[in-house]
Amino acid sequence: MKQAIKRILIAVVVLALIGGAAAWYLQRSSAQPVAFRTAQVTLGDLLVSISATGTVEPEEVIDVGAQVAGQIVSFGKDANQNTVDYGSVVEEETVLARIDDSLYLADAAQAEAQVQAARAGVQRARADLEQMKAKLHQAERDWQRAQKLEPSQTLAQTSYDAYQSAYETARANVAVGEAAIVQAKASLSQAEAVLRRAQRNLGYCTIKSPVKGVIIDRRVNIGQTVVASLNAPSLFLIAKDLTRMQVWVAVNEADIGKIHPGQPVTFTVDAFPGETFRGEVGKVRLNASMTQNVVTYTVEILTENSNGRLLPYLTANVDFEVNRAKQVLLVPNGALRWTPSAEQVAAEFREAFQSRRARKDSSGGADRPASGLARAAGRSPSHAVVWVLDGQQVRPVRVQPGLSDGVMTEVQGEGLSEGLEVVTGLQAQDSRQPGTSNPFTPQFRRRGGSGGSR
Repeated sequence: MKQAIKRILIAVVVLALIGGAAAWYLQRSSAQPVAFRTAQVTLGDLLVSISATGTVEPEEVIDVGAQVAGQIVSFGKDANQNTVDYGSVVEEETVLARIDDSLYLADAAQAEAQVQAARAGVQRARADLEQMKAKLHQAERDWQRAQKLEPSQTLAQTSYDAYQSAYETARANVAVGEAAIVQAKASLSQAEAVLRRAQRNLGYCTIKSPVKGVIIDRRVNIGQTVVASLNAPSLFLIAKDLTRMQVWVAVNEADIGKIHPGQPVTFTVDAFPGETFRGEVGKVRLNASMTQNVVTYTVEILTENSNGRLLPYLTANVDFEVNRAKQVLLVPNGALRWTPSAEQVAAEFREAFQSRRARKDSSGGADRPASGLARAAGRSPSHAVVWVLDGQQVRPVRVQPGLSDGVMTEVQGEGLSEGLEVVTGLQAQDSRQPGTSNPFTPQFRRRGGSGGSR
């Protein structure tokens, strides 16, 4: 019996010791001061922009095709007397390529022969007309003599009628001769048109550059056969002027209202990291496209490329400048979003803080975000609060937010100055700091020297 009572007393004492140690640990842990995460109010410039992705494009591109079918037999020479290829600089009327012209030479020769035959036909028709006119003149004179004699004993009626008929026939033959000349001339014109077409097709066998520029794409090789049907096959792509480039950017419909011609733009390309290029909006195309229910508009950006660093079809990361503020006070957006608990607020501000929170709870929750108009202008709500350290607690400072780029916000208000520490959140407690160790965790002895625990 005594042994049982003794065991119960020992157990009670052990439980009391464990409970006391746990209470001591919890009290000590709760007594640890709250660690706030802070950031300084800075003075600087703020840029509100719209980000999008686009492609660098030549300002004017000429697609050179073939109007006749045939096999590519050779390429021409560029301005440096090198064979035309990718990147070749060409002048206007520079020969780019030649198509096998043997069939078109034969067609031109045949058309030329037809023209010569038609010209001979015109000459023959003219000669026949002159002959007919001579016969008409003779028949007219005979008919005039017959009319003077009239039917009599010296001129029989049959002879009279024959002269009359011969005269009328000769006159009709002259009209036929004149019509034959018109027909021969029409045949000549038709033959000449066929010749011009054959010569033009023959000329199309030599592909020439229509403009001065740089070849950015060659789409055929020697020996390849091109077939011109309803659509002319594309052989070369020529950029007319690479000293001026465009960036074609797809902008979401929610942002397109803030884009206008002449708007300044900056962009970067992965080919030249760390380098920023500048341009301005040229035009907004109205033919919107829809992909997976997302409507986007293509915006053309104009930029100089006198140094030739920008290459066609590079991917560009574009920022449209919507608004800008210079030398203003800036705070992180987290400082405007963070709200302390009542225990963390300094005593003289706690009652007002609690009453304000109660009003918010009764009206439906926390502060509402910026309206659509304010977001469109890159602005925050008209009034906000930031919290600054007041000993181990915090006190509020009312501010008027301005522009925001999504990371930093422009603020104005009494008591704000450059370098002021504002609270952005709470520091994560480190369990390894002194005074926060668990008394129930096994402790290992450390020996002297530089060695670690064993």
